[in-house]
Formats: sequence, structure tokens, C-alpha cells
Amino acid sequence: MAVRVGLTGGIGSGKSTVLAMLTELGAAPIDADAISRGTTAAGGAAINDIARVFGPDFITTEGALDRERMRTHVYATPAARRQLEAIIHPLVGAESQRQVQAALAANARCIVFDIPLLVESGRWRQQLDCILVVDASPSTQVDRVVRRSGLAEEAVRAIIAAQAPRTARLAAADIVICNDHLSLDQLAAEVKEIARRFGL
Repeated sequence: MAVRVGLTGGIGSGKSTVLAMLTELGAAPIDADAISRGTTAAGGAAINDIARVFGPDFITTEGALDRERMRTHVYATPAARRQLEAIIHPLVGAESQRQVQAALAANARCIVFDIPLLVESGRWRQQLDCILVVDASPSTQVDRVVRRSGLAEEAVRAIIAAQAPRTARLAAADIVICNDHLSLDQLAAEVKEIARRFGL
């Protein structure tokens, strides 16, 4: 039976890098974020419902979700976030299940669920054997995100503030990777060590 690992971490923690390393070691990745983005891309399964609930102004001329407009809206209106999640989460859940069945059919030893909102959603814990948290200090998170995305420091801090508190993520963790001052090689060595525990 495949080990089911929930992978999470704040923005700029290095979670995506860790997922790529685990995938390279043989894990089957289920990237909830990528699935979610797919539902809101042009022609995505969530687009019609988003247009119906929020109005056509939230859809770009290409037919995708206007992310910038929606981001501003959900930060200003907490109820809007819940409305959006009510549209997207069931679609993500269904596609995740389809990918899990495909991984099991391919005899995957370990399935890694990349779940940015693992702690916030509360519905994942019972579906997982283990929660792996990639942790970094807020200053490291801000530095990394500003460098890679060009977002203003205040914007990054706002995103961090909207995510689950660091303490809540750490409290939920079975395994923590402290990715503050690790080189890529050091991180890879740590991931390799942890992967052994998952049968990889």
C-alpha cells in the first residue's frame, strides 16, 4: 500500500523544490495547486461557475480567471474566498482522486500531496499517513519571493499573513525540513534521507 504524504509550507519555503526532489526519487506527486490552476485556466472546469457567481468581469478575454482581480476581491471580502473555494475544492478533490487511482494502478510506493492549504482546510489529515512541512523564517520567505517574483515586500508579507500561521503548520507536522540556510545539495541530502522512510 502506498504511503500518503501531505506536503505543505508557506510561500517561499522551498516546498515546490522538495516536491520535485521527491518526485525524482520515485514519489507520485499530486499537486493540488496545479490542479486548482487548471480548473481556473481558459476552458477550465471552474470558469462557468466563477462567471455565474462573481460576474463576467472576473474572467479575462482569453477565458481564464482574472487572478489579480480575484486576489484583490478575496482579500477585501472574506466571504468571497469561501465562495471561490466552494467552486474549486470539489473539482480539485475529484481530479486528485483520479490521479491517486492512477498512481495506485502504477504501483507507486509513495504518493505526495502538495497541499498549500493543508492546515487551513482541516479535511486532509484523515487521508494522510504523514505530514511533511517545509519551514523557513518569514524573513527568508520574503527574500525568496521578492527575488523570484518581483512582488513588493509588503505584498509578500500580506500573502504570508493570509496563510496558516507558521506555528500551526509546525504543530501539524510529523516531519519538518528547516529550509532556512540550506544549499540545494544539503536540501537534496535531507530529502533523500526522509524519502527512505516513505519506501523510496
